[in-house]
Amino acid sequence: EARMRKLVGDFLKKEGYAVIEAADGEEALDAFYRNKGVNLLILDVMMPKYNGFEVLKEIRTQSGVPVIMLTAKSAETDELKGFALGVDEYVTKPFSPKVLVARVGAVLRRQKGGPGDSESIEAGGIVCNPSSRVVTIDGKPIELSAKEFDLLLYFLKNKGIALSRDTILNAVWNYDYYGDVRTIDTHVKTLRSKLLGKGDCIKTVWGVGYKFEGGEAF
Repeated sequence: EARMRKLVGDFLKKEGYAVIEAADGEEALDAFYRNKGVNLLILDVMMPKYNGFEVLKEIRTQSGVPVIMLTAKSAETDELKGFALGVDEYVTKPFSPKVLVARVGAVLRRQKGGPGDSESIEAGGIVCNPSSRVVTIDGKPIELSAKEFDLLLYFLKNKGIALSRDTILNAVWNYDYYGDVRTIDTHVKTLRSKLLGKGDCIKTVWGVGYKFEGGEAF
């Protein structure tokens, strides 16, 4: 909606962000491919021509750029569908523009990493570089969404430790996601499928959550 785009855009610009707007899914894809170096996308589920899920699915074939999805739907199936496609955060309408801007800042801060996140972590042929946010498996780069990258990095940093779903949610989602912990299961399933035959390094610990097992991490 034009009114909502302007409102959100004004709040983002006030915080110093450069904003590119699109009125429908087709325009969104054109704008994304035309403007290199986009750091984050805010997608509405209900858009003309291509809906948010369709836009996201197309973008995920090319990029792991972080995505915040706006939706009027609160159905769990819609959220799980989005997470399976690589949504990083969900914001349900009606929402406060200030809260949305805060979510944008939180996602971008996680993208940049912290002071101790400069050296690569390796385990079982999987190499994860927090600084460049590049993952390679046996030397071959793979494409992950921002949240999938964060999840894999967390597993690697906690190799051999059984992690509960609540622990993973609080660490990787940075305490700012209030949805169902089953979101973790969806992300783990997708992440496993992208690890080029090494997905079984992420073990299910029944009654607890998950544990990463592989070669020596250093």
